[in-house]
Amino acid sequence: MKLSTQARSDMRPVVIVGDVMLDRYWRGQTGRISPEAPVPIVRVTGCDERVGGAANVAANAAALGAEVTLIGVAGADADADRLEALCREHGLHPCLLRDPRTPTTVKLRVMAQHQQLLRLDFEAAPEDLPAAPPALPNALATVLERPSVVVFSDYAKGALQDVQALISSTRAAGHFAIVDPKGRDFSRYTGADLITPNLAEFEAVVGRCADDQDIVRRARELCAGLQLGAVLVTRGEYGMSLIPAAGEPLHLETRAKAVFDVTGAGDTVCAALAWSLARGEALERAVELANTAAGLAVAKLGTAVVSAHEIEESMGLHAHQESAILEKQTLHHAICEARRMGLRIVMTNGCFDILHVGHVRYLEEAAALGDRLLVAVNSDASVKRLKGASRPVNSLQDRMEVLRRLAAVDWVVSFDTDTPRALIAEVLPDVLVKGGDYRVEDIAGAEEVLAAGGRVLTLAFHEGHSTTSLIERGSKVGERNT
Repeated sequence: MKLSTQARSDMRPVVIVGDVMLDRYWRGQTGRISPEAPVPIVRVTGCDERVGGAANVAANAAALGAEVTLIGVAGADADADRLEALCREHGLHPCLLRDPRTPTTVKLRVMAQHQQLLRLDFEAAPEDLPAAPPALPNALATVLERPSVVVFSDYAKGALQDVQALISSTRAAGHFAIVDPKGRDFSRYTGADLITPNLAEFEAVVGRCADDQDIVRRARELCAGLQLGAVLVTRGEYGMSLIPAAGEPLHLETRAKAVFDVTGAGDTVCAALAWSLARGEALERAVELANTAAGLAVAKLGTAVVSAHEIEESMGLHAHQESAILEKQTLHHAICEARRMGLRIVMTNGCFDILHVGHVRYLEEAAALGDRLLVAVNSDASVKRLKGASRPVNSLQDRMEVLRRLAAVDWVVSFDTDTPRALIAEVLPDVLVKGGDYRVEDIAGAEEVLAAGGRVLTLAFHEGHSTTSLIERGSKVGERNT
């Protein structure tokens, strides 16, 4: 089971505006020092290319499931063609404005034994950067016709020279504006909903901070002076701190288990924030998800994306936790949390007395219909009323424990009534599933699920597999052995 990476119909699009780059890696082996100079010789055995800068922010957001439009400036060259092709491979909608006055920014890293030995930058010098193309504000205005979350990814390469006007137009259109800042002049970002400097960038603007209280005080002063909604200070090994203009600050410890490469970690933070907010998460929750995503990003080599599945597993939201056998109260909490994450809930029910291959196939098919599979199990008394005094063969706790251990099943809950109609009406799953030849109108709870906008499906019955037939075959074997 995993967090869906498909964009939801009620999820706002994400727009990334900023400095795009092409990250190129030459990989090889080194074991000698050059006789010409005291430098290692690398025998290059491979090369790969990735999107970088604002394009990496966009790729991360798309990997999480967002619908992403990328707006940036590139040269009129082959590197821009390659960058645009890579963007499309990531599922982005690239709007790269080609400017013949400047080359596409390319960062070439030479790697050996998984270590970066050298980086070469191919780009215009800061003093030679031309003004951003006048088409850029128009491109942003076009995509802002839909409600969006907008990230301004500033690498000081020229695309965001007039970022103040872009923020103003974004806010005037009623959209949430996130800024990943660059440089010491944060006044350029006046009016943004959120800026995300790292600690070094933050202190370069506000001065040295002695402790958390100092960070909070100076961030509040920054919010007041620049009309910011909040400041998120990323603090490396010390996690991150969210300081809103009003309200309590939030300090989070890092979730990184190992730090292998910090390249692109800030991009991942911005992408996770945008994705979370586009899903309707509160800002505090979005920061929690971004903190987890950052911890995963630094454990990877180079500019690499983080998936929703990885975030889910890292936060302990994946299947096969001990809490998978739920009581009514904990079930309600789990359902609310899953809905807050935008997960699609599938529900089915049955006795599952003697688990067989037909059950397993059925549950796997049901699980494939969504992100969480809830299995409601008849209590022992309920099974007796339905199947007779000799059933169940296995107790409720044993049946639930076996189901809990299946890879397809996320949650197991019991019910004591003859049908689970009342329980289904409480849960109101996105998809209600039943096996066999049931008609939809005969499935308990179908009326309630359909009225709430959900789907009710029947899955094929696997011939030759049933608990009753297994018991009958076992009885015949027992008779022959007596």
